Amino acid sequence: MNERSYSTRAGHGRQRYVCFWLLLVFLFSPGGLAAGWDFNAINSRTRQLYGAATPAAQQRIDQWAILVNNPPQESIKGKLNRVNQFFNQRMLFRDDKLVWGKEDYWATPIEFLRKGEGDCEDYALAKYFTLREIGVPASQLRITYVKAIKLNQAHMVVTWYATPDAIPLVLDNLNTAILPATQRPDLLPVYAFNGEGLWLPGAGGNKRVGDSKRLSRWQDLLTRMRAEGFVIQE
Repeated sequence: MNERSYSTRAGHGRQRYVCFWLLLVFLFSPGGLAAGWDFNAINSRTRQLYGAATPAAQQRIDQWAILVNNPPQESIKGKLNRVNQFFNQRMLFRDDKLVWGKEDYWATPIEFLRKGEGDCEDYALAKYFTLREIGVPASQLRITYVKAIKLNQAHMVVTWYATPDAIPLVLDNLNTAILPATQRPDLLPVYAFNGEGLWLPGAGGNKRVGDSKRLSRWQDLLTRMRAEGFVIQE
């Protein structure tokens, strides 16, 4: 084998090696096929469960799929803003009694998007799962039950903690600006949870008091999302 022939084959070998690793990086990156939810399977499964989506509902779901499978390449705060705006701008607030005929129902994100409307819990849950899927760690996110003082009623928001002891930022559908909790005196925290645990507020800061498996509605929601085709790591 002459030197040129060897050099050509070696070059082709290096190209194949580089292409192989680029393929792996694509498949297992946050926007890659293997890392994201399979929306083709999810759409098929949810059609079987709930019937065909309306064109408007399918458009919302398709837009959500684009956001999830092509996450914004920016800071976590940029992702918080993008996800908060996505749901606040597209969805209508409506009481569970009017949407589901029940006093309290935790809709899956797909159910929420198919309806195009829902209550505070539906907003918070959809934002939480979207942020988790685009790479925000569970340790920084909590779903927080609060009392909305001006409305004198229970309310749910998402809170993001830069560090475990930091003042969290609040993602809300009542006030669409993302603000530190200290700038939301209209909200009184009651308890918070995520896939890792359950917390209660206190004078010494938030205190972990147990496991979120104690929350039956949370466990029911995870079961229904998995039945819809979602891979949930909570």
